[in-house]
Amino acid sequence: MVPQDLIEEVAAFVRAKGTPEDGCETGVGGLFAFCRETPTEFQAMVYEPVMCLVLQGAKEAHLDDRVIRYGAGMSLIVSHALPVTAGVIDAAPDKPYVSLVLRLDLATARSLYDEAGAAAGQQRGTHSMSVADSDAALTDAMARLFRLSQDPVEVQALAPLVLREIHFRLLRAQHGGMLRQLLLHESPASRISKAIALIRAGYKAPIAVAELAAAAGMSQSTFHEHFKTLTSTTPLQYQKELRLLEARRLLMSGGRSVASAAYDVGYESPTQFSREYARKFGIPPRDEKPVPAAAS
Repeated sequence: MVPQDLIEEVAAFVRAKGTPEDGCETGVGGLFAFCRETPTEFQAMVYEPVMCLVLQGAKEAHLDDRVIRYGAGMSLIVSHALPVTAGVIDAAPDKPYVSLVLRLDLATARSLYDEAGAAAGQQRGTHSMSVADSDAALTDAMARLFRLSQDPVEVQALAPLVLREIHFRLLRAQHGGMLRQLLLHESPASRISKAIALIRAGYKAPIAVAELAAAAGMSQSTFHEHFKTLTSTTPLQYQKELRLLEARRLLMSGGRSVASAAYDVGYESPTQFSREYARKFGIPPRDEKPVPAAAS
């Protein structure tokens, strides 16, 4: 059960900041607060390694044919960067969607593995996105982190301690299996993470799956199997998602032609780009409207 006073505090904090769509930064680096009073359209985006604690309402993320729904009192752990389509599905003015999102610090988690991860056992995680009911201890730790984020003195003195506690509890959580595997040297999860980093760093250039598999220290068949299991997609599809997301950002920022955006993200054929863009976003790229820059 999420305390009502925490829901109200987070909602008031976000509303005071103008309710930005991308969430509000708090005084703690990597901690963001969200509040949405109406359901949102599903948007394509990349989920970085994070944990999300839903305080009220619900959100849904689609990854290929997998649907992940997480609502009040639940926490989501994302262990690998994943292109998804996500949106708020349960929100109203009198009962908005409210959540806290914390970017995971793998160095902090790694430093705690011997005490927390190993003790939790090697229960295998099956996917890079896992959801479960949040226990009272994790909810309490997130509440304390949010509240102290409003005081710079407490942030400096106490935030590192609470951040370590949160990572400790995530490693011990029932849905922390993939996070625990990620921290194991040369585990399939860590090897796929290395391959994902290579794809993201060079997504504009053609990729050779054989080279990715070699970098991960796996045969091509084993690499494909683990990549698909962890991400619900293939390496080539993952690269395509990154290209299309970046192209959309370029088009919506204005000043780019369709052909220019296509070439900038690595496409050799604007026609193929337009076809795949329309399939992904539901409209051809020529119809994409630039978004005016927010007033400062």
